Amino acid sequence: MEIVLYTQRVEIVESYGERRDCADQNIAGFLGECGCLPVPLPNNREVAVRIFKQMKPSGIVLTGGNSLVKYGGDAPERDGMERELVSLSIREGVPVYGFCRGMQVVLDYFGCKLENVRGHAAVRHRLHGVWEGEEVNSYHNQACLQVEEPLRKLAWTDDGVVEAVRHESYLILATMWHPERENPYRQEDIERVRKLFGRKEIPL
Repeated sequence: MEIVLYTQRVEIVESYGERRDCADQNIAGFLGECGCLPVPLPNNREVAVRIFKQMKPSGIVLTGGNSLVKYGGDAPERDGMERELVSLSIREGVPVYGFCRGMQVVLDYFGCKLENVRGHAAVRHRLHGVWEGEEVNSYHNQACLQVEEPLRKLAWTDDGVVEAVRHESYLILATMWHPERENPYRQEDIERVRKLFGRKEIPL
């Protein structure tokens, strides 16, 4: 099985004075359906880098949850760790898949601006673009309306919100929807992840 590392959200538990790393169990379930061996990463930059170098993964998944600090979020340790993962993955030639916040991380890394949007939380949308007509879930309040090179827009909604991007040169794919929140998991999402991490190709 392909070892795939995935990031976790930060939950702040004030009554215990704790900052906890956690993830929906369905993330591991979805990656398992994709033929991957999923391994969660802590929101600690140094430890995450050591795990990456030791395990030599076939892929990295940047997951949802937590806004970026520059857009009102409160998890700077996650922001720094995930940016480091993107840089490390580019240097080592390891494919990256980001969803929801994960796509926002990719967008921000390559200089694309996020904006507040309405009508994209707890709804479903039909896509336009290379995956024309597919229906996906939506759980976000911030999004990108204008993609800058070297990213390329793959899919968008009726109101112009960008729903999927890829990098022109690196093995980086990102979507705004949550593949793990589909029941059952969408076969289209499974096949895209398999192709990205298994065959090292951007699925188009």
